[in-house]
Amino acid sequence: MKVDATNTEQLRSWDGEGGDYWVANADRLDAGVAGYHGQLLDRADIGPDSAVLDIGCGSGQTSRDAARRAPGGTVLGVDLSARMLDRARTLAEQEGLTNVTFEQRDAQVHELGEQRFDRALSRNGAMFFGEPRTAFGNIAGSLRPGGTLTLLSWQPFERNEWLHALWSALDMGRDLAPPPANAPGPFGLSEPDRIRAVLEPAGFTEVRITPVSEPMYYGKDVEDAFSFVVEQRAGLLEGLDERARTTALDRLRADLAAHLSADGVHYGSAAWFTEARRG
Repeated sequence: MKVDATNTEQLRSWDGEGGDYWVANADRLDAGVAGYHGQLLDRADIGPDSAVLDIGCGSGQTSRDAARRAPGGTVLGVDLSARMLDRARTLAEQEGLTNVTFEQRDAQVHELGEQRFDRALSRNGAMFFGEPRTAFGNIAGSLRPGGTLTLLSWQPFERNEWLHALWSALDMGRDLAPPPANAPGPFGLSEPDRIRAVLEPAGFTEVRITPVSEPMYYGKDVEDAFSFVVEQRAGLLEGLDERARTTALDRLRADLAAHLSADGVHYGSAAWFTEARRG
């Protein structure tokens, strides 16, 4: 697989322990963003014969549901994680989907095919490119004239309670730096000006960015959510002595309890839907 030098760290993570974690928790992670999922597919306006590219498809929920909307078309899901793609293929086979395929590819540099697709979409998978203008230029080239791009990406850190509240609970006064904005990572496409600056030079027009907020699901009860978060955010506990670690975990459990309702533990989140057309 050809991987751009700017994406080697992403490959190491997603095709390593990071990918393993996402496979082990795929159902929980899909449930977390369930409020956005159907909206993304609706905005992508997938027709019955559409050819669709799913960028950073992970374990393939978006690709598989796109395939159901395009029974006479095709869907290609690409990702850096071999294990997530294995899960995607297994689920597609179990669900009887024959019009979807999955490939381990770096969409920034892989030859996706000239004017091959009608639709390109990504559910939180397009924020990690080392050179996003290059990546989106490559994606634009794979779209037929008038083809569309639909992205879901997070708004800035401070607007996403699901991360900043948990970060604060586990920080313990260390002022740990959150993932940076406008850099490869969860907030790589968190600023509208940045999104336009990346897409327009890549060949996209009619860029429309819409704010949306949905609750993020973390677990059926406090202990369920607690186990999930401790595994997910284990890095935030590194360096704490036993007493500080105990205090941090108590704070986390209390915060989760404050977010418990009859439907489980939920936190607020804020994202952008970006829609654009290949010029």
